[in-house]
Amino acid sequence: MSNEQIVKITRLYTGESGISHFEDIEVELEDNGKIGFLSEIEEATGIIFRTNSKDYNYDWHNAPRRQYIIMQEGQVEVTASDGEVRIFYPGDVLLVEDTTGKGHKSRALGNKPRKSIFVTLD
Repeated sequence: MSNEQIVKITRLYTGESGISHFEDIEVELEDNGKIGFLSEIEEATGIIFRTNSKDYNYDWHNAPRRQYIIMQEGQVEVTASDGEVRIFYPGDVLLVEDTTGKGHKSRALGNKPRKSIFVTLD
């Protein structure tokens, strides 16, 4: 399948031991002719626009709900409680589902504010 027909997403979830982990997932897109390739509809409950300061540094916390985070500007480093660290850039999509357990840490990088969009799934 070509890259045009998938969207890559990083999932952050809580495992059985209460520790959070990253997982790479792909959303398949179907050819819809002239309008392009589309995914299946996923139910959402809201949208939040967010800006964080350039010195944003949030210690261990859980996601308040299942939600997609779509990066618009800036960079963020996220540390899962299993120790894995990933950096997210504009255009990246993160599905956070670690609403229980130890959670994760996040901090701004690059000495710039971060802008993102949260699509809530609760």
